[in-house]
Amino acid sequence: MSSNSKQRIIPAIKQYDLEGPKPRMNEFLFALQIFVQFIKGFRTLHFVGPSITVFGSARFNEENPYYIKAREMGKRIAGLGFTTMTGGGPGIMEAANRGAFENGGTSVGCNIKLPFEQHINPYTQISLTFNYFFIRKVLMVKYSYAFVIMPGGFGTQDEFFETLTLAQTKVINDFPIVVMGQEYYQPFQVWMEQMIAAGAIAQEDKKFMLFTDSVDEAIEHISKYVRKNYKVKQRKRLWWLFEKI
Repeated sequence: MSSNSKQRIIPAIKQYDLEGPKPRMNEFLFALQIFVQFIKGFRTLHFVGPSITVFGSARFNEENPYYIKAREMGKRIAGLGFTTMTGGGPGIMEAANRGAFENGGTSVGCNIKLPFEQHINPYTQISLTFNYFFIRKVLMVKYSYAFVIMPGGFGTQDEFFETLTLAQTKVINDFPIVVMGQEYYQPFQVWMEQMIAAGAIAQEDKKFMLFTDSVDEAIEHISKYVRKNYKVKQRKRLWWLFEKI
């Protein structure tokens, strides 16, 4: 891959078990190290440009139809002039990063340290590795103008539901959420109707999502929202913060 590829490894944090309160100094150092991870993430991602985040399974290989579709999505995101951001791992994440990379776009990976399955894919030009899912999710939402939910497992659904909750509670407004995979997510659509019937969610909560199998429809939907609601602001580098000019 590109010799210009840049990776930032975040300092390791000792994993906490369910042991209850720690000594106060341990808790302070724990909070301080989380703060350091956030600051390093902010500094790295501040200038990557407006991003579109693609969530999806780490388990699909390049012959899987969802991998192929995610790769095309990455290409089309790059064609819009947006940065493609993923969880930085294999499978769907690799596919989206790969598509962006192959189309000359910026490809970013926000990786997570796990005991298995997760490794940095070779198509990320800028890569961060975190110790905690919540830090990773905050940064992937913070720098994104739209979200694409591809098929995936528990991790993907966690990211999907957190993003959806932020939209429902108006923490984020008018951010398009595109759910790719009509057949895969059909049971979720049935479940949504059950939640509506039970009064757990409102009928209007469905408006936050577009369910589709079409990359063209997904890109048009994202483009419409971005043109209507957002202006891309240029960010000035500050020498006194040691930001390279």
